[in-house]
Amino acid sequence: MKTAAYVGVALAAVMAAACSPEKKESQVDQAQASASADFQKNLLKQLISAQPGDVIELPAGKFQLNRSLSLNVDGVTIRGAGMDKTILSFKDQIQGAEGLLVNASDFIIENLAIEDTIGDALKVNEGENIIIRNIRVEWTNGPSTENGAYGIYPVQTKNTLVEGTVAIGASDAGIYVGQSRNVIVRNNRAEFNVAGIEIENTIGADVYDNVATNNTGGILVFNMPNLPQPGHSTRVYNNKIFQNNTENFGHEGTPVAAVPAGSGVVINSNDNVEIFNNEISDNDTANVIVSSYYMAGYYSDKSTQEAFDPYPEGIYIYGNQFTGGGSSPDHLELKALKLAKYGLGGSLPDILWDGVVDAKKMVDGQVPEGLKLCIDNGDAGIINVDASNDFKNISTDITPHKCSLKKLPQIVLEFDQPASAEDEVAQVEAADA
Repeated sequence: MKTAAYVGVALAAVMAAACSPEKKESQVDQAQASASADFQKNLLKQLISAQPGDVIELPAGKFQLNRSLSLNVDGVTIRGAGMDKTILSFKDQIQGAEGLLVNASDFIIENLAIEDTIGDALKVNEGENIIIRNIRVEWTNGPSTENGAYGIYPVQTKNTLVEGTVAIGASDAGIYVGQSRNVIVRNNRAEFNVAGIEIENTIGADVYDNVATNNTGGILVFNMPNLPQPGHSTRVYNNKIFQNNTENFGHEGTPVAAVPAGSGVVINSNDNVEIFNNEISDNDTANVIVSSYYMAGYYSDKSTQEAFDPYPEGIYIYGNQFTGGGSSPDHLELKALKLAKYGLGGSLPDILWDGVVDAKKMVDGQVPEGLKLCIDNGDAGIINVDASNDFKNISTDITPHKCSLKKLPQIVLEFDQPASAEDEVAQVEAADA
């Protein structure tokens, strides 16, 4: 069953007002406002009355919405005419925080844009079999602490695909997948966010073929306490992660507010993470940072959630192409370290590690093989800042990290991925050729 949020009469009024020379600009604005009001009314009605199997199709146009949208029915598809053609603007939002809040499974959203929400742009909560495809989320005033926290935000989901999206200007993370299982994040672009792409407390994620640039941190793999599940088993590969040097504009007290500007990939407290076959370049603090929860700058109490494991373990970095980076680190301690060890014209190595390990797990004074930070990346260097000992024994010896780990399996989503509208057109054209 298909339904459509077309507002033909109102759109015709807008076109007539815009094309008629005797109409004043205020009348055009009034017609546009009327069209947006009708569009919002019809869309709210369709979301409320939606049934499993419905496809809600949204026309091309820019529509001003002043209240949050929500969907609570499984099996619904929302489809626009394109991320630069169907634009839902919340610049004048007066009610709610999210742009669209979804509490449902078997949900697909594609081919539209959500702009300038007060809070999160698109949040999907506690659903299974989620596809977020060809969506643009953006705060059009540029990087600002006043922007919403999350752009694309599936949380506590299972079997989730985020692909072909663009996320710009989030004050926390442009694309955030949290507390989820079985996730693929691919072919996306994240720019001018605090965190471009963040995988947090998620079990089993593949993050590949993305572009992360002009963020504070490009791609983050985090594990935080006091959340429903710990995270592990993430692969970050075949991405382009470059020039993530935007000043941090996150809200004070949030985890990402402590991320140094100039961070390419950041692993914090997460286990079993592979970073491979990426192009990582010109991130001014470091191209890769591996740190514990204690050294991240935002923890309040080392006794937080007794079962929480704050140490990154089983980290494997290999086959990446590193260029530039480390030439102008953020945070005073790192600036001083760079100056003291490498001089004014020098740079920190590609990989920065805080050196914090779990003493309780040591065997004969050594980290067990499966828990090591392993590096097989040509001439890439590492600096261990020995943070737990107040930076007393800084080391650039890569020998303890010349090891390998068992590679993680590919993530396979446990549902059939229906073709996008563009794929369907391409298949028809191919058949006709």
